[in-house]
Amino acid sequence: MRTFLRAQLWPAIALLLALTVITGLAYPAAVTAIAQVVFPSQANGSFVTTADGRTIGSSLIGQAFSDPKYFWSRPSAAGKDGYDANASAGSNLGPTSQALIDRISSEVDQLKQANGDKPIPVDLVTTSASGFDPHISPAAAEYQVARVAQARSMSEADVRAVVARHTEGSLFGFLGEPSVNVLLLNLDLDGLLAH
Repeated sequence: MRTFLRAQLWPAIALLLALTVITGLAYPAAVTAIAQVVFPSQANGSFVTTADGRTIGSSLIGQAFSDPKYFWSRPSAAGKDGYDANASAGSNLGPTSQALIDRISSEVDQLKQANGDKPIPVDLVTTSASGFDPHISPAAAEYQVARVAQARSMSEADVRAVVARHTEGSLFGFLGEPSVNVLLLNLDLDGLLAH
């Protein structure tokens, strides 16, 4: 028994403790320290701060906008009313689901009433998997330019210039699609974004 303890059990316990310290303490501490130095904003939640110093949200989490003077985000299936941080999830409804068909029909009617009878970009009627996607496509932003310009008494060219400032290209020029961060765009339109 003493030979078993010395030959197999103690080395196994020592290895368990060493790996626990390395992977449970040292590695997370090193990654956290590097992130705080190299990417401090992202490491702390990518918070968006207004010009007067108020934190208004995160650039990584979508928010609901319904006022005509704002660009509208993608619909959210997270929680009963959407964008519920306690219920991050997609709807998991399939293409034959009557609930999904009814929701999309309602979204289409609302968008047509607010923006006219032009083709609707698909991301304005479909939810993201998490329910918190903060981005819309440039086509979805362009679809809303006329409504936002009219509601703000701005020219469409001026609104498009603000959209262009918040259009993010593909990562490294080829990964993903261009997108527009709705929260940053709306804050910039309100003149609240800290640059």
